[in-house]
This record gives sequence, C-alpha cells and structure tokens, in this order.
Amino acid sequence: MPNDGRARQREQTRRTLLRESRRLFATQGYGAVGLSEIVRAAGVTKGALYHHFDSKAALFRAVLEEVQQQVARTVAATAEAHDDPWTQFTAGCQAFLTAGTDPDVQRIMLVDGPSVLGWNEWRALDEAASARHLAEALTALIEGGMIAPQPVAPLTHLLSGAMNEAALWLAGSANPEDLTDARAALSRILEALRVR
Repeated sequence: MPNDGRARQREQTRRTLLRESRRLFATQGYGAVGLSEIVRAAGVTKGALYHHFDSKAALFRAVLEEVQQQVARTVAATAEAHDDPWTQFTAGCQAFLTAGTDPDVQRIMLVDGPSVLGWNEWRALDEAASARHLAEALTALIEGGMIAPQPVAPLTHLLSGAMNEAALWLAGSANPEDLTDARAALSRILEALRVR
C-alpha cells in the first residue's frame, strides 16, 4: 500500500516540523526564527513545509494549539487524580498556574501567542483549549451546590483572566517565591467562591 507509506511520511514530516518549530519558537521567540532555520532543523525543504503550513504564522498557530492541548491534558490529569469535585477544580486551576511556569509554555502560549495571532484569535484558542473545561467545572460545582448559583460565563472569564494574568506575571518573574505566593492567592480566591 504505497499511499499508506506516503501518508505516514507526510505525518512524520508534519510532526518533525512541529517539534523543531516548537523548540525554536520556545528558545528564540517567534520573531527571531526564520523559515530557513525551521526547515534546516527539521531536515526538510521549504516545499515540504508549505505543503503542511501556508505561512510561518500558520505553523506557529499549530504549535500553539499543541502547547495549549498539552497544558489542558496536564490540568485534566491533575484534576482527575482526585475524587472530590471541589478538589478536582482547585487542583486543576493550580495545575494551570504551575504549567504556565514552564519556559516553553510561557514563551509560546503567553508571550508570543497573543502578539503573533492577535488578541481575538488567541482568546478563541484559549477558550477552546481551557476556558471551556473551566466553564464545565464551574457549572458542575454550581449544580452540586458547592458554588452559589450564578451565571457561569462571567465567572469563567474572570477566573480565566486572573489565571492567565498571573501566569503572564510569573513568566516575567525571577523570584521563585512568586509561584508560591500566586498559588496561595489563587487558593484564597477559589475558596471565597465556595459555599460554606
């Protein structure tokens, strides 16, 4: 089946381009990386790159989506390690904050993402990747009586914005205690939502 072999080769090329682009974008930043450097690192031609991605921005978008999905998987796995819905929620929020301290995540998702794609597209991707899960968790907690009944959309946006802003702040921080302080502040905010 020659088509299967070609399909596997195309997929392998795409994965290699994503892996090498992610490494370069994370270490040097989007603006400092040229397509020639990407194809050289991936060991492919520019034609192969353009077969998969119509521009450097499209390649970056795919890398960003991959990073966001990785963060979402980390958050979900952390939450699912607990049985209690409240602990799942708080552990997931804390995992998001901690994931944002990874230099690759910071550079690609928080620093370059909004500037390369524009605020609206970045927000749409963020909403698809993590805000939807946050809204689902909040809905379940409201239905379970752990959070007072209220509209979910504004609460989701407020919490998502606060966590994204804290992650951005941590990205620019050189003080290791800032993560501990941010996690403690997030705990206090989340606990204030809980019905006693």
